[in-house]
Amino acid sequence: MIVIKGAGDLASGVAVRLAHCGFPIVMTDLSHPTSIRRTVCFSEAILKGTFTVEDVTSEFAKTIYDIVPIHARRHIAVLADPKADCIKALHPDVVIDAILAKRNLGTKITDAPVVIALGPGFTVGVDCHAVIETMRGHDLGRIILNGSAEPNTGIPGNISGFTTERVLRAPKDGTFAEIRHIGDLVEKGESVASVDGETIVATISGVIRGLLPTGTPVHSGMKSGDIDPRPIQSHCYTVSDKARAIGGGVLEAILMLQRRNADV
Repeated sequence: MIVIKGAGDLASGVAVRLAHCGFPIVMTDLSHPTSIRRTVCFSEAILKGTFTVEDVTSEFAKTIYDIVPIHARRHIAVLADPKADCIKALHPDVVIDAILAKRNLGTKITDAPVVIALGPGFTVGVDCHAVIETMRGHDLGRIILNGSAEPNTGIPGNISGFTTERVLRAPKDGTFAEIRHIGDLVEKGESVASVDGETIVATISGVIRGLLPTGTPVHSGMKSGDIDPRPIQSHCYTVSDKARAIGGGVLEAILMLQRRNADV
């Protein structure tokens, strides 16, 4: 069994690749998820009961006792368990920290025989057995068996020449409200959302790839949306190239580390 901490878009892309290989998967997230790319996030199962990304279906597990029947249906089980307390009871073979918090929020190298972390904030041999590089570029998806991933730059990955411009952020503390929706094509300067009446406008033209749902409490500067300058609406409903690459690295790391453990 694999426990994945986090059920956002990158975590979900990893889960899709692992599910295709037949691994039973449990994912954990907040009881009120704040995933931006909601159309490709298994965290939506917590709110909707079930949710499908591409050809893989997830189900909300109210307790750990719901996991076995969910796995019998070959679905992913999703728990509202932000601290991943289920790890203590489930004794998984693999734990993957896919929260992408840029720091370790509690993952321990002793959580499972194989512990893998995504991105910066973890050191191999201290926090985990392997780290997967998440920064876009030549090393995306690379397995790190010594040291740490590239440090967080605070600058989103470059897509078609755009970095920080792609991200929509809350202008103040308050309650988020959608004006446009994921999959909509927008022009630069067009109103996309608002926070307590203060409008958020598109900073570039493209397709809305991610957006918080109406009613989400936000704080000033909080990431609230994502515009892809490539106006391809189908990209909003499939796993991203980045998530697939990271998922491939995770799969390779699991097999490598399990074989290493078997040889000891």
